[in-house]
Amino acid sequence: MLTAIPKRRLLAKMIPALWKRHGREDLSMAGLLLANLSPEDLGEDPWMAFIHLLQRQEALMVVLEVAEEITRAGHPAPSDEWLIAAADQSDHWHQYCVLFLSLRKGSVGSCEQLIKTAPAGGEMFERIRSHILQAEDSLRAEGSDPHDGTTSPG
Repeated sequence: MLTAIPKRRLLAKMIPALWKRHGREDLSMAGLLLANLSPEDLGEDPWMAFIHLLQRQEALMVVLEVAEEITRAGHPAPSDEWLIAAADQSDHWHQYCVLFLSLRKGSVGSCEQLIKTAPAGGEMFERIRSHILQAEDSLRAEGSDPHDGTTSPG
């Protein structure tokens, strides 16, 4: 409903102010706006706009909630190259990139090392990391032929 107004750029300009207030509802609303406004309205890709909001250590659940909204809204997940570059910025961003990878369907591609080398986090972060790596191992095992030890094509 909010995103149907004619002055959508005004909504985009509210996002940093909502994030700065940092109340639970403010963060949720900022995430919903990020996810449902177009890159043209935001002035950049939603993932870039989101990462610019992450100037300090944020609660894992907040980061996951907003990232899930962006994904659910149909915005393509960041590329491996983007994630690797972002992870190099700081320990926090490295952990955020692992959380973003947890939302991918299928393989994490060339980002497996990024996951393995992420700075240690709390219990929930470590469970997410372990789950991603186990899923990656399962995908690899599915691609193997148990009879001859080779990997099947495709």
